[in-house]
Amino acid sequence: MRILHTMLRVGNMERSLKFYTEVLGMKLLRTTDRPEQKYTLAFVGYGAESDQAVLELTYNYGVDSYDLGNAYGHIAIEVPDAYKACETVKAKGGAVTREAGPVKGGSTVIAFVQDPDGYKIELIQSR
Repeated sequence: MRILHTMLRVGNMERSLKFYTEVLGMKLLRTTDRPEQKYTLAFVGYGAESDQAVLELTYNYGVDSYDLGNAYGHIAIEVPDAYKACETVKAKGGAVTREAGPVKGGSTVIAFVQDPDGYKIELIQSR
């Protein structure tokens, strides 16, 4: 068994695809549009779905925002250099909500960024 994908509901597919592909450097892997069911899907990731988990972005026609609730935490992405990743995110118009630095009580370097719908993404510097 393995994790295939995580689904996130998005309020604007174009805006979300721009963030995940241009700001975070993921690739658009495939899309599906279901007009009769009134939704569009886009799968994004750093590699093939056959090899690793990806994100499924779901846009439901006519819904431009969601209540994220208080149970959702974040998605974690490993990066070679969290400090540089934050600079890249900011340079491309993304929001850094916690600058890169050691995690409280430890030495692992982390940072947090936020996608256009408010989802948190943790950047964890590889060791």
